[in-house]
Amino acid sequence: MVGYLRNIWACRYFWLSLVRLDLRMRYRGSVLGLGWSLLQPIAMTIILCVVFHAIFHAEITHFAPYLLAGLTFWNFFIGVTMQGCQCFFAGESYIRQHPAPLAIYPLRTVLGVAFHYGLAMIVVLLTTWYFLGLPKILVLLSLAPALGIFLIMGWSLAVLAGLANLHFMDTQHLLDVGFQILFYLTPIMFPPEVLTDNHLGAVLRYNPLIYFLELIRAPLEGRVAPLQTFAMVGLIVLLLLGLATLCLYRYGKRVVFLL
Repeated sequence: MVGYLRNIWACRYFWLSLVRLDLRMRYRGSVLGLGWSLLQPIAMTIILCVVFHAIFHAEITHFAPYLLAGLTFWNFFIGVTMQGCQCFFAGESYIRQHPAPLAIYPLRTVLGVAFHYGLAMIVVLLTTWYFLGLPKILVLLSLAPALGIFLIMGWSLAVLAGLANLHFMDTQHLLDVGFQILFYLTPIMFPPEVLTDNHLGAVLRYNPLIYFLELIRAPLEGRVAPLQTFAMVGLIVLLLLGLATLCLYRYGKRVVFLL
């Protein structure tokens, strides 16, 4: 394992160049450039704030940062998974020619998505500062381990999605349908109490995404996420990481034959 990690680090200039290439190709010739990655969550936040304020009389001061933080995390979550489905296909030419560790191709995907998530989090912080004021520095520092955890989670999901899609090409389409359902069963647009009050508390108990959302939303509300939340997230990520590592070790040698 240590030797494998050293090989990944030795290839760092290669996979970093792939990330830069992906970003350049994505926005080549675009007028707004990176602004397009921020437009969707900002536009959705504005529209939903107007709708929820008009229908449910939601207080925009608290609702806007809450919603924007949820949407940016959701975009990261589906981004690493959906793009992860194609991570090995996207690196097919390199996999066939260059014997680099296969882990760098999901890493390439995750770093690209994480770059956009970092930009979106800046917008989230600015929105929070505008409506609520910035929390204390020590509270904001709790975001740092959360973002690191998200990177590990993202890599694990990309590996699992990529390997699954190699063996079953409809994986991406099934995930697309599943995520549409999961979106409305996750407190992205509404507080968790909405599900609890409607006797859907079991949905929250068995939805691991609520713990990841809490890691981001708690500091924006001026508090550090409870230790129990960090423990649950850590356990979930360790399970994902272990499963992804095991699958990559077991099926990695077959990847080149499935492309």
